[in-house]
Amino acid sequence: MRGLSTLVTLFALSVPSVVLAGSSCIAFDANFNLLALGFNGKDYNAGTSDTWASGTPTDITAQGRPPFNGGSVKCYLAQFFNAIYVLGADTSKASDIYIYDAGAKTWSTQAVTAGGFDPTSFEAILDHDTNVFYAISKGNVWSLDMKELKAGGSGALAWVDGGAAAIPTTNYDPVMGIAQNHIYFFGVPNVPAGSAPIFVIHFAFWQPTPQQYGSFPASHGQATSFFLDSGVQQEIAFIPDDGSKTYIVNVETNTTQTVAGPATVDAKATYFASTNALLQLASSGAVSWMPYSASDANANSAAKWAPVQKLASLASSSGGGASSGGSSAGGTSGAQTSAGAKGSSTAKTGGSALGLVAAAMALL
Repeated sequence: MRGLSTLVTLFALSVPSVVLAGSSCIAFDANFNLLALGFNGKDYNAGTSDTWASGTPTDITAQGRPPFNGGSVKCYLAQFFNAIYVLGADTSKASDIYIYDAGAKTWSTQAVTAGGFDPTSFEAILDHDTNVFYAISKGNVWSLDMKELKAGGSGALAWVDGGAAAIPTTNYDPVMGIAQNHIYFFGVPNVPAGSAPIFVIHFAFWQPTPQQYGSFPASHGQATSFFLDSGVQQEIAFIPDDGSKTYIVNVETNTTQTVAGPATVDAKATYFASTNALLQLASSGAVSWMPYSASDANANSAAKWAPVQKLASLASSSGGGASSGGSSAGGTSGAQTSAGAKGSSTAKTGGSALGLVAAAMALL
């Protein structure tokens, strides 16, 4: 019986990282301080990348924050306004958007009318210049104009139906990246490796054929865009679900750099990028990062992933619960549940919860 009790205990300890995955997020503010939102009921500022090797984050928890009880929280940076838009963080108000004013360190809520948009099943980006969300939900393209909001207004905003997407969406969970005010889709069925269909935001126009960008696999994954200090994004990081490599797509030169894949292979992980760092938020709650230079391909080839030590204590006590919006003017999104994602998490140099269960069974 002692062995059975041990097995039950170990199994229970392994469950929260699955159950709570997607209930929090990471994001950068406009000064590229790393924010960890919804970790153990609190929010934190971990500062800029030169401080991540040690220390503790600053507690920025404030009144009016969301409960972070959703299963697929998505966070986006509105760079012009130094505001973080948080979607899916309150199951009682699923369509509403919480806004964190990173300058004032205050929270507010913006009411949103969903209409035919499904706030529980979508992927989206936030356009840098227009501050408009573009999303794929139920096979259609939707838009939501956030205007210049740094705080919630008195009236409700509304999602607008833009018609059917020109890409197949059955059994495909869209993988979206934003660059040069265009939306790029990765891993689309029947699209060749190294190519991406494009939606041109300012004209609401689908390019008739996919664009070729060099070499990346035709597989599902996650994508996020690198910010610039000013101006629209030009590069997108694409990480396939198998985690074997990271692909940096430059839409100005139509080329792709291949760099190291994350140390933790996790199809449920999400990603967020600044100007010089690419971060992974694993479904365990652990945050890791890789340095990046837009001008030094040799440095990128040699770059390795490492833990954000400043947030290590949060991951070890969070019981999982982590997510960030998939791709946007900086977005991260929750755990993938579609047929496209494998739903697995494995450290390349470590074991898993299954190993603990196997060890406990040996005691029976």
